[in-house]
Amino acid sequence: MAVDALDTRILRLLLEQPRTSVREYARILGIARGTLQARLDRLERDGVITGSGPDLSPAALGHPVLAFVHVEVTQGHLDEVGDALAAVPEIIEAFSITGGGDLLTRVAARDNAHLEDVIQHLIQVPGVVRTRTEVALRERVAYRLLPLVESVGAAADAKDRRRQAASDIR
Repeated sequence: MAVDALDTRILRLLLEQPRTSVREYARILGIARGTLQARLDRLERDGVITGSGPDLSPAALGHPVLAFVHVEVTQGHLDEVGDALAAVPEIIEAFSITGGGDLLTRVAARDNAHLEDVIQHLIQVPGVVRTRTEVALRERVAYRLLPLVESVGAAADAKDRRRQAASDIR
């Protein structure tokens, strides 16, 4: 899905000012509310915007230990293990991956002993062969999308300028 300069400006506002009203976004952008709403609807329909809920902190919820647990799965049991992992509340994300393991999970725990309990639970899931755990010490780059949005927007702007220059030559 192509994201143009206006889409980029909309996404930037959504990321920078997530609690602002649609009316205020339209005023800031200098566009009609209907135009903005149509853009937002398209961005949601195309899967660019995937949610609008608050971002929560596992640490503030009493789970300050963050670990990445690689899970090796018996061949042919990836779906079953994935379903079992979805039932573990401390697993806040899980991805099937290539490389050293079959699944990569992000786990939030109260402390190291709790993390060990979660890992022991994972090892007992049918189809899990072994796990490998890496504990995060400090977040160096927080989850972010604004630099990516700006990069996509800049590429779209450059493409539009090239297209305009080509049509001016004709």
